[in-house]
Amino acid sequence: MVSLGLEEKPAVECVGLTKLFSIPHNARHALRDYFTHPLSRASHEVNKALIDVNVAISPGEFFGIIGPNGTGKSTLLKIIAGIYRQTSGIVRVNGKLSPFIELGVGFNLELNARDNVRINGTLLGLSLREIGERFHDIIAFAELERFVDQKLKNYSMGMQLRLAYSIAIRAPYEILLLDEAFAVGDENFQQKCRETFVRMRSEGKTVIIVSHDLEWIGEYCDRALLLRDGLAQRVGPAKEVVGLYLEQEEAAASD
Repeated sequence: MVSLGLEEKPAVECVGLTKLFSIPHNARHALRDYFTHPLSRASHEVNKALIDVNVAISPGEFFGIIGPNGTGKSTLLKIIAGIYRQTSGIVRVNGKLSPFIELGVGFNLELNARDNVRINGTLLGLSLREIGERFHDIIAFAELERFVDQKLKNYSMGMQLRLAYSIAIRAPYEILLLDEAFAVGDENFQQKCRETFVRMRSEGKTVIIVSHDLEWIGEYCDRALLLRDGLAQRVGPAKEVVGLYLEQEEAAASD
């Protein structure tokens, strides 16, 4: 981890971050509902996805976000990426982001890989010249040479994920956001992904990763955040936070 100096700003800082979602009940799905029940009103339930989360991530740090499903991990990543807007609180990002969060963002399934590399690469800040220079490496890393002129709608989900990851790591960025990066292929491709992390660390990139792969989080991340029910339970050295989470899960399983 790169420690913060007196003059250095965090790569990412979240202060009092809260995100609430409104879940409607008894929603009206057809026009006849308005005539048969003209005075009825849909009720709403508030889902507190994140509650007063505070965290500062240093430049060059590998930072993991862990916790049970539905506890706010991906929501936090999407707020940092600017996909979601927080209900309250402040998010500060100091550096260019490259997000690998949602499959299909920036992709047109009716176009082939060649065209989608140009579109997605442009959205991530690459010039057409840079895309041309990196095109072969993008396709080769994703192992899609045979399918480069095939429409993405005929790709498997794994093929699409490999292509998205390969583009994301070649965009100009200081901060890389990854959501379950190890779901992008077989063991051979996952090993290739791990090798890219070694290069990112040597280049001083900041990597923020949401993952259920606790072994990788403990081994490669400098620090980690444990989220549970939208609350930041612990921020600290990755191995300690992973150990706490495992203890909680074992205790819950024994009850």
